[in-house]
Amino acid sequence: MTYLSHALALSLSTAMLASCGGSAAGDGGTESTPAASAPAQGEPFAIAEIGTFNEPWAAAFAPGTPVLFITEKAGAIEAVDTRTGRMITVSGAPQVDYGGQGGLGDIAFLPSESSAALDRRTIYLTWAEAGAGDTRGAVLGRGQLVCEQADACAIQGLNVIWRQDKVTGRGHYSHRIAFSPDGRYLFLASGERQKMQPAQDTSNNLGSVLRLTLDGKAAPGNPMYDEGGSAAQIWSWGHRNILGFEFAPDGQLWEVEHGPRGGDELNLVKRGLNYGWPVVSDGIHYDGGAIPDHATRPEFEAPKVGWTPVIAPGSMTFVDGDMFSGWNGDLLIAGLKSKALVHVTFDGDEASEVARYDMGTRLREIVEGPDGALWVLEDGENGRLLKLTR
Repeated sequence: MTYLSHALALSLSTAMLASCGGSAAGDGGTESTPAASAPAQGEPFAIAEIGTFNEPWAAAFAPGTPVLFITEKAGAIEAVDTRTGRMITVSGAPQVDYGGQGGLGDIAFLPSESSAALDRRTIYLTWAEAGAGDTRGAVLGRGQLVCEQADACAIQGLNVIWRQDKVTGRGHYSHRIAFSPDGRYLFLASGERQKMQPAQDTSNNLGSVLRLTLDGKAAPGNPMYDEGGSAAQIWSWGHRNILGFEFAPDGQLWEVEHGPRGGDELNLVKRGLNYGWPVVSDGIHYDGGAIPDHATRPEFEAPKVGWTPVIAPGSMTFVDGDMFSGWNGDLLIAGLKSKALVHVTFDGDEASEVARYDMGTRLREIVEGPDGALWVLEDGENGRLLKLTR
């Protein structure tokens, strides 16, 4: 990582975009048509450029600290003390199957472990793992993060506690982590690995949201828990490629997922519901083949917001701090193809996009810091870490 000490005051006064429009694109977003522009409202962000990372994928603050840990897709983990700018090396990362959309994925810490000192705490990671016969799958690992030096931490005792069913290909792992508000369960997004049909087959754990115990086992109370096997892990199914995954301040779980060519979705995740992929979608196949719209099959749960052209989400965060207090409870989505932060508000269980803040580059990750500042990671090589404040 390269540390940059200067701050950039960047105005986003021309950055709000409408979110309606015609057809297009898919997972990296290569075919989307730009949405129409609209006048900006409100104050601009102040943006400080903190440093650069090699293909950053996810980030998480160690609870109770200003230290932000960042995963890089090729397999490295780095950290930065956001209060001082001090860089921290992290050893003990797992070996990953790097290629396509695969590599090191999400990072998470138990919210209950929020002691003031960053010394020893539980860490969760996801990554792509190779299997037999040119197959791969995501895995979830748990270990201990030990920080005995000011500028160095180590992951010790990292063990795989869950495995995605392995198939060929290198796409749609999803492997995003979210802890339940009571801290008792770990929710995990498992993509359908570009195979489509497994998302409707509950005998596997692909294309699903899973509810697990903190040690990676199927959680009692899941809708198919008594069936055992992969079905016992499933909370909801019929998902494609979930990349934004978080509980709202009111305790409800939301996810944002990539559609095919068009049809990105924001969904409210509920126990035992089928979200329809690949039977229905408001997009079309990449070869132009039609897919029935959600409206044609009311037995499937429809998205709360859909995007065609796509936004190609990287991740998302709910605003819950003081710095952007007027946005409390709102959702911000980091856009890859859209190169924007997409601002969504809620009215009960209904949602709508209200603004789009153009950042001029593909955005992979967004998290809220302890002081309410927003931390954004750009996608790709030399992806910058940006601090957004008011």
